[in-house]
Amino acid sequence: MSHEIAGSGLPAKVSELIGVDLNEVERIFAEELSSRNPYVKDILEHVNRFRGKRLRPMLLLLTAKACGESRREHHVLASVLEMIHMATLIHDDVLDEAETRRHVATVNTRWNNESSVLFGDFLFTHSFHLASSLGSTLACRMIGRSTNIVYEGELTQIRERGNFLLSEKSYLEIINRKTAELCALACFLGAHFAGQNEEVTHAMQNYGRSLGIAFQIADDLLDILGTETETGKTLGSDIVKQKMTLPFIRLFELCNEEEQSTVRNLMTTSSTENLMKLERMLQDANAIEYARQKADEYTTNAREQLDVLPNSSVAKELLIELTYFVTQRSF
Repeated sequence: MSHEIAGSGLPAKVSELIGVDLNEVERIFAEELSSRNPYVKDILEHVNRFRGKRLRPMLLLLTAKACGESRREHHVLASVLEMIHMATLIHDDVLDEAETRRHVATVNTRWNNESSVLFGDFLFTHSFHLASSLGSTLACRMIGRSTNIVYEGELTQIRERGNFLLSEKSYLEIINRKTAELCALACFLGAHFAGQNEEVTHAMQNYGRSLGIAFQIADDLLDILGTETETGKTLGSDIVKQKMTLPFIRLFELCNEEEQSTVRNLMTTSSTENLMKLERMLQDANAIEYARQKADEYTTNAREQLDVLPNSSVAKELLIELTYFVTQRSF
């Protein structure tokens, strides 16, 4: 199936439970974005090649199944979230000057920054047009609010570039906004439109938020430890842009002033040799392991939120498995 994710046995289980739902999400997605404009069609076909794990649609649909049954609203809203997420990725690639994503040239590399920005905007306008088709003011309000929060997080991250004294608390707030917010929204919408009460929808929202934070910490580790062959995207962009992710924040906390100066110099004069030196410093300070443990804390919290769901639910078991997948993935 085209929506598979990595993890032992997980793709088949997901396919069996929500494969039909994911196919309907894809149909709605394609129908909403269909265009007779050849330039738009060309970009869309290209972008579809680097769409990834469909994590947000998957979270929404698995939550719906765990809380009851999936409905048309879930399919539409999953498509909406995928459009918003895709738009943020395309804009991120411009900001990071990234050249590849999932082994495919980014839009800004294949075409130009102008096309990337405008196509991202094209996705945003379609996402809100599609959301409005449900006639649910709650869904539209929540989606609009969350999108605003995501971009507040992105703007804050840009402002904090080069701030080598960024605190762990500030870092977590940034990734809570820019990554975890849409995951939290996906789980909230899945539970709400399955007819669940406030206690369950709140717990599922918290599950998505903790999972999203763990996912981003793991992604930041991959930017340091991964390879472009494994991840299929440009690596080291955080260092080049002087983004202080959790491992570097931890390293700075443990360094004296002279060592901090060394880290600054290595990060501001990027090269393969300097990246290797930084990785050794992170490993020696156990900063990598610290970040992994922090991600594990958030996945533990995510699993605890699922206590409100019936133990016999297959969807619940898959939501539990996802908490292990996000920190163990290698791409």
